Amino acid sequence: MEKRSVFTNKLLPYALLAPQLAVTLVFFYWPASQAVWTSFMLEDAFGTSSEFVGFENYVHLFQQPDYYAAMGTTLVFSSAVTVLSMGLALLLAVMADKQIRGGTIYRTLLIWPYAVAPAVAGVLWLFMFQPSLGMLGRGLQSMGVPWNPLLNGEHAMILVVLAATWKQISYNFLFFLAGLQSIPKSLIEAAAIDGARPTRRFWTIVFPLLSPTTFFLLVVNVVYVFFDTFGIIDAITRGGPAKATETLVYKVYQDGRLGGDLGGSAAQSVVLMVIVIALTAIQFRYVERKVTY
Repeated sequence: MEKRSVFTNKLLPYALLAPQLAVTLVFFYWPASQAVWTSFMLEDAFGTSSEFVGFENYVHLFQQPDYYAAMGTTLVFSSAVTVLSMGLALLLAVMADKQIRGGTIYRTLLIWPYAVAPAVAGVLWLFMFQPSLGMLGRGLQSMGVPWNPLLNGEHAMILVVLAATWKQISYNFLFFLAGLQSIPKSLIEAAAIDGARPTRRFWTIVFPLLSPTTFFLLVVNVVYVFFDTFGIIDAITRGGPAKATETLVYKVYQDGRLGGDLGGSAAQSVVLMVIVIALTAIQFRYVERKVTY
């Protein structure tokens, strides 16, 4: 006869969930509801007076050409960072999964960059690629490359993409490596005995088995690019030059904190939240179909 343990205390599960629920309500749902309410208000720069204006902030927002330019910048930036960070992380994970001397040291060094704060990562890359003082920036100019991210918008975009990619590679590498180590070696060995080359083994066996990890990282990376790259952009370019690197999340800060348009900034944050939720829903609706669990 099978024995089953019975949990008689009905209050303890709720007590254990209460701290996390409190954190979620106080730090997530409450600020989100405040942002939605503020988006319908017209407030002065000091927040001392406010007036209900309905959807006026949203109408004014979608009449601004700068907002659509920020959408385009965000699309380019997010696509480049997501593809590069996931692609390079997968390549490094495949290489680190092999039996090599000092493999543990390599894995540890590859994980370390994730502990660096986004603003610190931005400052490090700015120091390296600063056109007059940076080692790599001066090296590029000595080779005849007119490198200047302070004045050239394309160079600034390349720099923030590289910094954001470097910051996220460690996170993706950690999950890809865990996914690779969970794949049974017998499957790969059987394919090798059948004559399948390493490239064919990867695309027909390894990568399909990594699809749940890849899908999870795709969702996480999209959220990362839309929100967590604010510190990198603020430290390196502050949205410049000429708003060439002004993404949607930085425009919320630029218009609200620096421009004093609290209602318009709140409307932008609500639109940004809706965009991210819609992208996540699309990924779960269409991309997840190709995931093999």
